[in-house]
Amino acid sequence: MPVRKLNIMLVCGEPSGDALGAQLMAGLKQLAGERVQFSGVGGLAMAREGLESLYPLNDTAVMGLREVVPAIPAILRRVKQAVNFAIATKPDVVVVIDSPDFTHRVARAIKKRDPSIKTVDYVAPQVWASRAYRAKAMAHYFDLVLALFPFEVPFFEKYGLKAAFVGHPVIERAAKVGGGADLRARLGIAPQAPLLAVLPGSRTSEIRFILPEFYGAVSILAGVIPGLVTVLPTVPHVAGKVREAAEDWPTPLHIVEGEADKFAAFHAADAALAASGTVTAELALAHTPMVVGYKVGGLTFFLSKFLMTVTHITLINILLGREAVPEFLQARATPDNLALALGTLFTDASARDAQVEAMKEFGRLLGEGDEAPSLRAARVLLEFLDKR
Repeated sequence: MPVRKLNIMLVCGEPSGDALGAQLMAGLKQLAGERVQFSGVGGLAMAREGLESLYPLNDTAVMGLREVVPAIPAILRRVKQAVNFAIATKPDVVVVIDSPDFTHRVARAIKKRDPSIKTVDYVAPQVWASRAYRAKAMAHYFDLVLALFPFEVPFFEKYGLKAAFVGHPVIERAAKVGGGADLRARLGIAPQAPLLAVLPGSRTSEIRFILPEFYGAVSILAGVIPGLVTVLPTVPHVAGKVREAAEDWPTPLHIVEGEADKFAAFHAADAALAASGTVTAELALAHTPMVVGYKVGGLTFFLSKFLMTVTHITLINILLGREAVPEFLQARATPDNLALALGTLFTDASARDAQVEAMKEFGRLLGEGDEAPSLRAARVLLEFLDKR
């Protein structure tokens, strides 16, 4: 008797979700082979795993009130397009990945129009950090949450939402870190040259708000660290803006694209200056000492202050409950503050060692050394579908 195919629709809204979606797809194919078929919305990584996206990912990869407001009509059209596709094709499950302001609209609308379609949230919003009331609302339009952290399971279940701990998929990317010496040789960077990785984010708004502060920090640091070289990994949809903004960079600069070069840059770098986001977890698992800075529009920050319930913005600091990695938010994300913290990492071996030890602890908390999180997520998802 032939095995019934499973039609799995995945929807992400930005590059970090695309990477997670690709890992989940690979896990599903490993466990279920040709039994699964995919549809939905993704980027280049998910396309490599066989997804034909309904529309380009950069249509929804925006952040900050100033950027989001003019894009709302286009974003709502994409929400409607994804919802209409789900209603027309009736997949066995719709898995939305990260970007809750976009993906939850999709899940909510699907549930409203056809409650029989199962919906799963992968990388739930950190409602335990702000706006906890959203967990109660999520229980009305999600059937399952694939939780990245163990403490999220009892949190969501308290609000009547089934959850399963699967671990953080970023752990799997740690194995990709390497090739630093080859990257230095290819780019013409001397083996002993001090190298700083700069990661200003993957959204247009982040390039606009954060990259100028990072530029200022590198300008100051270049006067303190002789021979400083910078490598800046970026992604295709903002690469043009990054190159334009970095035309008069204060140090020798190498802009690289692609996942392999990004992880090679982590391996090659002595330290990193990064925007808050998934990349800080990648750096932590690569054991690359870092300083984190983040800045948004004034109105966005003003409104967020009333919603935040955590004292840190960087994931490693949140999980460890202390500032293991220096972080500077909004008015504190100045070139002077960033440069001073980075200078310490280049000149104080004990500060570097302390970060690396904290990063190892962070990895253990995320489930490093256990079954691959994306494989576990795939297994939980398949079990959820089979129980139906």
